[in-house]
Amino acid sequence: MKIQVLVATMNQLDHSLLEKMNIQSDVIVGNQCEFNSIEQFRYKDYSAVYLNFAERGVGLNRNNALMRATADICLFGDDDMIYINNYVDIIRKAFENQPDADIIAFNLIEKKPSRYIIKKQKRIHFYNFLTYGTARIAVKLSKVRENGISFNLCFGGGTIHCHGEDNIFIADCLKKGLKMYAVPISIAELTEERESTWNRGYNEAYLFDQGALYKTISKKFWKILCLQDAIRHASKEYNMGWKTAYLHMIEGGKGLI
Repeated sequence: MKIQVLVATMNQLDHSLLEKMNIQSDVIVGNQCEFNSIEQFRYKDYSAVYLNFAERGVGLNRNNALMRATADICLFGDDDMIYINNYVDIIRKAFENQPDADIIAFNLIEKKPSRYIIKKQKRIHFYNFLTYGTARIAVKLSKVRENGISFNLCFGGGTIHCHGEDNIFIADCLKKGLKMYAVPISIAELTEERESTWNRGYNEAYLFDQGALYKTISKKFWKILCLQDAIRHASKEYNMGWKTAYLHMIEGGKGLI
């Protein structure tokens, strides 16, 4: 079972990121920068490819790597992650223990935990997938390709809607019938050393994009998704009444067909 990390990053001038991320498998680095080139070389005992393209958009970046992936199992890495030493063995064992899994979500180690922590193994369905981003998942490449799944180019850093490309990717996987599980095992640590390129707080623009995201995920249930989000997060995170937050999201969704 071959493992490959697909990294999305920007403005890399050398190959030091591979050492920094503790890469111990084949890897493709999507490096959005100011020039165009493709570099292929050996890193330790592994195949490494740098896709240096003068373009922007995290979905486009991930798709560039995904199109060129060659492994059985792929991870979607970010440049602020450090993979633990035995991540390849952990991922292989997880898929061997759950042979019907097409996607497995793992934990990410944080000094100040902000992400949902998986405490027991469970099946992930369409009603409980939104807490999982692509940086913590491993996918069977054949299943993604057979079902024509890729990243939406209108969502994520560098696009018209500042976030949500990973949610849409996982939603599309579930809609196509791929089976997803979560396991209480960590595969990487977040360094928390870089500022987000898109997150400027939970303002009106964020809520507008959140509504567009929910509409893209489900044209049938998007208003319900907006409502539950507003009720759960408005007072503590959005610092506004839930009705105000809900209306901002609805405005964002109305702009989509």
